[in-house]
Amino acid sequence: MFVSTAVAALALGVSQVAAHGGVLSYSINGQTYDGFKAYNSPTGQSSIQREWDTYNPLTSPTDANLACNVNGASLGSGQESATVAAGSKVTAYWNDWPHAIGPVMVYMAKCNGACTSSTPSSLSWFKIDEMGLISGTLANGTWGQGELIANNNSWTSTIPSYLAPGEYFIRHELLAIHTSNQPQFYPECAQLILTGSGSAQPSGSYLVKFPGAYSMSDPGVGIDVYSQPTVTNYTIPGPAVWQG
Repeated sequence: MFVSTAVAALALGVSQVAAHGGVLSYSINGQTYDGFKAYNSPTGQSSIQREWDTYNPLTSPTDANLACNVNGASLGSGQESATVAAGSKVTAYWNDWPHAIGPVMVYMAKCNGACTSSTPSSLSWFKIDEMGLISGTLANGTWGQGELIANNNSWTSTIPSYLAPGEYFIRHELLAIHTSNQPQFYPECAQLILTGSGSAQPSGSYLVKFPGAYSMSDPGVGIDVYSQPTVTNYTIPGPAVWQG
């Protein structure tokens, strides 16, 4: 009985892990960077990505870990950064992503000095890319996450070419809304050292904090896509995309 119970519990755990996920690697200027390996000790790991410990989602828009997932910590001596020129493309790769309903959002944040010693929740974030409902209805249409799945579980974004050089985080976030009125947030962050001759910096309403950018009252967060069978528009949460 104990053995069968343990096996059942293990199987449940495996199925839960397989049901979700996150960013596993990045491709930048032809170079591949492995992500942090969730469910493994950070000791001995080296990555441009910050620590994230579980494939499970964050389910509250006010979760303290919303900036870079649980727990978003620096890897210390193993923390790396990718050097990239403004205007370059960054491609993030997920596991076999299971959720086709919901938007894809990509943010950046300038660090006050070295990103390795920065706390993500204290930074001001701006959005550089997003894709919500592309066509069709809320429940049966084509979404950004469906496009991500179709593109080999990847998403490519361009860093604004006029963005000022410095150290930045890039934050990829999938917001799965296939469960009625229960959002699922999947954020992961990586560190970049941006080069170039740009001088632009976002300001004002383009800047948000995590947590703080979203609330359950946002029409794109607390939503039941199945109760609106004919609706063909969706409001992506967060600020407008900053294009420099």
